[in-house]
Amino acid sequence: MDSTYSKYTSNRKILTWVGKVQKLCRPKNVVFVDGSRDEHDRLCEELVQSGTFIRLNEEKRPNSYLARSDPRDVARVEKATYICTSKREDAGETNNWEDPQVMKERLDGLLAGCMAGRTMYVIPFCMGPMNSPFARFGVQITDSPYAVVHSYIMTRIGQKVLNAIGKRQDFLPCIHSVGYPLENGRPDVPWPCDPDNRYICHFPEDPSVLSYGSGYGGNALLGKKCFALRIASYMGKQEGWLAEHCLIIGCKSPSGVKKYFAAAFPSACGKTNLAMLRPSLPGWEVTCVGDDIAWLRVGPDGRMYGVNPEAGFFGVAPGTSMTTNYSAMQAISRDTIFTNVALTPDGDVWWEGMTNEKPEELIDWRGERWNPDSDTPAAHPNSRYTCPAQNCPIIDEAWEAPDGVPISGILFGGRRKTMIPLVQEARSWRQGVFMGSCCASERTAAAEGKVGELRIDPFAMIPFCGYNMADYFSHWLEMGDRMGPHAPKIFFVNWFRKGSKNEFLWPGFSENIRVLKWIMARTEEDVAVEDSPYGYLPNPADIDMDGLDLDQDTVDTLLSVDADGLEHDIQQFSAFFKRLGDRLPEALMEEMSLMKERLSNYTY
Repeated sequence: MDSTYSKYTSNRKILTWVGKVQKLCRPKNVVFVDGSRDEHDRLCEELVQSGTFIRLNEEKRPNSYLARSDPRDVARVEKATYICTSKREDAGETNNWEDPQVMKERLDGLLAGCMAGRTMYVIPFCMGPMNSPFARFGVQITDSPYAVVHSYIMTRIGQKVLNAIGKRQDFLPCIHSVGYPLENGRPDVPWPCDPDNRYICHFPEDPSVLSYGSGYGGNALLGKKCFALRIASYMGKQEGWLAEHCLIIGCKSPSGVKKYFAAAFPSACGKTNLAMLRPSLPGWEVTCVGDDIAWLRVGPDGRMYGVNPEAGFFGVAPGTSMTTNYSAMQAISRDTIFTNVALTPDGDVWWEGMTNEKPEELIDWRGERWNPDSDTPAAHPNSRYTCPAQNCPIIDEAWEAPDGVPISGILFGGRRKTMIPLVQEARSWRQGVFMGSCCASERTAAAEGKVGELRIDPFAMIPFCGYNMADYFSHWLEMGDRMGPHAPKIFFVNWFRKGSKNEFLWPGFSENIRVLKWIMARTEEDVAVEDSPYGYLPNPADIDMDGLDLDQDTVDTLLSVDADGLEHDIQQFSAFFKRLGDRLPEALMEEMSLMKERLSNYTY
């Protein structure tokens, strides 16, 4: 192995590890991914020939492809996602846990011969700009060319990364296999997987990642959720920084003042639309640094700085349209891989919510004929697009700045039809951490659980925190202590308040700039606030409502706190905190007590 592949790297740790995996998985050949355009195009053509990719109409969607997954392999698999630490309590109550040695023995049994008849690709990759102190390196081994071509978009890959790693020992080893060996005459299929044996396993104490049985999204693109969130969150705890499920945007006023904000929302709460917002207010500009993940550090000046560790966007297609997210639609107009969307007769793509009218004829995500009378959706609800971040027409000029961008504010949010106001500000960093720990959304359908029941998702990190959630809360508090007066302000937003007829009270989308305008003013203490049992509220006159058809009663409801509802929330969050056990920081329980006290003294 050393002599065969030493032309790519002299790093003995990489060479020894690759040889060990090759011996275990028994592929027909090994390819070190060089990151070249020729290699990318060749792999895409091979995927077309194998039936995994369909090349889209070059005139309508240049350099773009459609893939259809096995219907049993369509999303992240949280029940098969594990944090494997030597002590169970270090993984915490919100993660699936297994003993590292037990899990490795189980996985070794599955990996034995799993790549027979396939090519084993070795992908050197970098999360974050390569010239950045934020940058972290990894090497992913995979038998999925689909994962390789996605890595071209989502990370920085290839020989340049191997050169940058040099003799460093601190790269993250990642192994991925679809779990579909080609042996004993077994024919290949367009989407190989082993849905009955799926494991997405993280070993933060090594650190390393191993994923088996799935070819889809974050199960196969190990630089994304596996590294950039689960493993990186653990690294951040050890090293004094944060890896967060956050977008980062720049917001520039007509006077030229520009500030950057990070925002964390649970799923279905408008995160991508905010990341690529087109402001309705004249003269305002919003730019995108990242749409999904942020790595946050304290800079030499004591302020928080953030970087997007990814190089592309991996977004949910349904609901994305020229109305809801113009910038995303422009970004995916070329150079994009679509998965599980519908195919139009002229070789383009479509999904629910893309246009007001449904096409008369489509081939759906399963490859079946579809029309508007069909009982099933044309695109899978979790269908995806993958495109380069540089395609985004509002990509920020500093999106790859080595030292990141200065963060002036952090937004948390959730989908709440009552109770939570349009926007509120935390009194302090400590209360802001409490607000983040109380991120939640109401379940929207009986199939997902009891209607109206809260789905608690602190910091939008329940699926992605790589260690004990109570320790994670403590880490946030410690970060605030380090920044002191330089810490960003923290806000909580709710675009989803409803009225008596179950109608949305706030127009959302491009009108959310009006909330950002107030937040900008609050970062400079330019406007006063009103007190409430939870956080500080805007004076209604300080939210720019010009041009909106909202009566005063609607505005008052949007900016109000439902004290009775908050009392019910307190019960649910108290139960959640109790579940986290003795490691829960006392500061959060104190914040809970303070909110109860304010509620008892609140005048309706």
